[in-house]
Amino acid sequence: DFHNEAHVAEKTKTSPSDAVPSSTNKELESKCPVNAPCESLDHRCIKCNMNESCVYGRPTTVKCKPLVNCNGSTDIEKTFICQYCYQTERWEHECVRKARCNSVSSPRSYYRTNCSVHDHVMCLGRRMFVRNLPCNWTGGHRWSTAMLLSVTLGGFGADRFYLGYWQEGIGKLFSFGGLGVWTIIDFILISIQYLGPADGSLYI
Repeated sequence: DFHNEAHVAEKTKTSPSDAVPSSTNKELESKCPVNAPCESLDHRCIKCNMNESCVYGRPTTVKCKPLVNCNGSTDIEKTFICQYCYQTERWEHECVRKARCNSVSSPRSYYRTNCSVHDHVMCLGRRMFVRNLPCNWTGGHRWSTAMLLSVTLGGFGADRFYLGYWQEGIGKLFSFGGLGVWTIIDFILISIQYLGPADGSLYI
């Protein structure tokens, strides 16, 4: 009987990685280092008792347990600033950039996109969230190149072609830059960056 009880006890003994389903184990193994120091594990590899009643903006400490085998004490403590994930600083999360919006509109336009907190950052709530960001992208057009084309080949519409205004470029080409008047106007508009790329992006 003693041997049977010992055998049962041995079979029911679990490690941190055995406490989760096998499918989750495989996912953890692909994301978490094997036998790494317990205190170095990030949020994907530990489970913490988060306290949402902490004082906002103040440092708070939570107790965590590893979900995988690691070296050292399994009683892990993590200290972080009490805030929800969507309240983290811009450098603490990453957002999906969208390149199809008007960067030069007035008033300034915004777009809605998905953001996720970096793995090493601890915070409350969902680690993925939605945020409104200002439209601020470039299509690769250089202001210096547009200025150079306006000065040298503006009479042939090269500056308009470069910025994507094909119809106006053809008009300048066949009118020889509006006999110089259109060329001067475009040079002024480009120099003050009033005339930007046709796709709504910003100059580099």
